[in-house]
Amino acid sequence: MTIWLAGCAPFTENNLIEEISPITFLSISKGDNGKLKVSTILPSLSKKNKNVMSQEVSLLKEGVQKYNLNFYQEVKSGQMRMLLISDELAKEGIMSIINVILTDPDIPLRIYLVIVKGNFEKYLESQLDKDENFDYSFYRMLKHYEEKSQGELTVINLHQFKHLLYSPYSDPFLPVFKIQEDGVNYEGTALFQDDKLVETISSFDDRIFQLINNNHYLDILPISEFEVVLGHVRSKIIVDIDSSYSTMTYTLNIDTRIEEYRGEKQLFDPKELENMKEDIETHLEKQTHELFKNMQELRVDPLQLGVKTKRPFSKPMEEKKWIELFEEMDIKVKYNINIDPLTDANS
Repeated sequence: MTIWLAGCAPFTENNLIEEISPITFLSISKGDNGKLKVSTILPSLSKKNKNVMSQEVSLLKEGVQKYNLNFYQEVKSGQMRMLLISDELAKEGIMSIINVILTDPDIPLRIYLVIVKGNFEKYLESQLDKDENFDYSFYRMLKHYEEKSQGELTVINLHQFKHLLYSPYSDPFLPVFKIQEDGVNYEGTALFQDDKLVETISSFDDRIFQLINNNHYLDILPISEFEVVLGHVRSKIIVDIDSSYSTMTYTLNIDTRIEEYRGEKQLFDPKELENMKEDIETHLEKQTHELFKNMQELRVDPLQLGVKTKRPFSKPMEEKKWIELFEEMDIKVKYNINIDPLTDANS
């Protein structure tokens, strides 16, 4: 009784730096017979020889326990910075994994969530001799793009994913990286219906998603159809849904400049520049409309458009009703592009 009143716990954890091994990431994929395959690098923060350690378990916490039974230092998750989930596992649903991570008080909410295509464990083993700090480099890349809000690639942490998963009128999304011979390459954005991966958008569609998802900034936006590269692209979005919920107008006001052009138009001529601008607007409107149509067919709302249905002094619409309306909604996309006049940047 005296111990409890003094605020002392009946046991203490071993946190001596010499006797613990913090893990910086976990990679989770499908194992055999419905099990999970959990992998990481140990020791992660040491100059000693590193090894890829994998365990097949029925429960996620069991994997960490097995690491402790097979490694000379006690594994701790307080320094975990990334959770990498295979696309095969994500297609079956990841809510149970997310809930385990959320209820672990040692794991920070700012860890990055990533979907991986390919055998990540095998790739790790091949990289240890080449770049033993590969995991840290990967983390620094994600952190860079999160801080700059460039929209060059999707970056989502655990807190953001939780908000998208459990908030009404929203579906989560995560970045997708693919294992290839030349490395781990960004492929696009995974769209989720609740906790299940249903579609991966890539290439130009992913660039558009970055623009329409938020008031984002893109360093470059290549448009091969017109042999032009737009640079310093900034978008401002206006969404309007009519009172009958049958039509939505999605307006994007874009400020940009031309970084490169290999076509035949004389863009120093204001008239030809205007024609080019109109062509780009029409092209982007068509591509964006197709992306919206794909979301409607998938019945997903990663842009949280349903929030726009909320009205003062009225009961919020049920999420199921919103998805039904969204699926049949007529979506009109309008781009207004302002291109800075072409000048000699060095003059």
